[in-house]
Amino acid sequence: MKKWMKIIAFLIVSMFILAACNTPEEAETEPEKEPETEPVTATEEGYEETTIRLAYNLPQDHHISVGIEQFAKDVTEKSDGAITVQVYPAGQLLTDKDMNQSILSGGVEMGVNSATLWSSTVPAMGIFDVPYLFPNYQKAGEMLNGVLGEKLSAAMEEKGAKVLMFADYGYVQFVNNKRPLKSPSDFEGLKIRSIGDIPSEVIKAYGASPVFMGGGEVYMALQRDTVDGATSGTTAMLQRKYHEVTKYLTINNYAYLEFILAVNQDFWNGLPEKTQTLLTETAKESEDWIRSQAESEDLESAKELEANGMEVYVVPEEDLAEWKAAAKPAQDAYAKIAGELGNELLELVEEQ
Repeated sequence: MKKWMKIIAFLIVSMFILAACNTPEEAETEPEKEPETEPVTATEEGYEETTIRLAYNLPQDHHISVGIEQFAKDVTEKSDGAITVQVYPAGQLLTDKDMNQSILSGGVEMGVNSATLWSSTVPAMGIFDVPYLFPNYQKAGEMLNGVLGEKLSAAMEEKGAKVLMFADYGYVQFVNNKRPLKSPSDFEGLKIRSIGDIPSEVIKAYGASPVFMGGGEVYMALQRDTVDGATSGTTAMLQRKYHEVTKYLTINNYAYLEFILAVNQDFWNGLPEKTQTLLTETAKESEDWIRSQAESEDLESAKELEANGMEVYVVPEEDLAEWKAAAKPAQDAYAKIAGELGNELLELVEEQ
């Protein structure tokens, strides 16, 4: 039996040897094929699919709104549609009074609101409302691109909001229905719509009574004499048609208003680094464009308000010292409520 087993094993081995010898020569040199792989999809190599809701309250034709809309469009295009920025303009989703809390709570991922309204969360943010602190557009931009912007952004992050953009609104002025405001004493007895704590202090220092209300409420309040006047930029005055319900415009450039594009911090932290980089770089492009528009928009809108029938008074430069001195209580109020950071920023801006 063992003999037959050895014979069978010998035959099997012989068959394998013969098969190897008879293999065509080409087969020995033919390279092995790489295993086929699945094609890489856009989401694997590109951006993760993300939907971002972005709300703002300004009129859609305001230069900040135009810049924000372009930002949203550019982000979607640069990501090949993977990142969708859904924009809710002109108070469609949130009023300016509700905006900040919604951003902080994650009710909306992104939102645009004034630094004035953010000062209730970060008191130092009221630096832009301190009267006559920013002498011109260029200086304001330089400081925002430097230490001032860095410190304010850090303070916002501590509260749960990432600053993606400082959007220059421009200078803030006064309108009213009663009389030309040619000196601080002309404010006596008027009711003026305010936009925050420090502007309210300015209004009180000039002898008027501040009335706080959202931007969308002002036109009807002026029309119904609920208030005698308001403070805002000429760009929003024109777009909200203040010239239809007020007569007198005083240009004294008493504050330089900033709007902030802010992102819920937890949402931001959860984004891939590539998406964060895209949002940051695109926001910077829009920020630069908005800043370049602020001065020309202020000038053109003031001219249009005058052409539409408003009586415009530009405070002479030599009279500004009187206006600044009368508004000193507002600066003192900021120093009191803005804490250590606010006073540090106040010294920084005054030095520069």
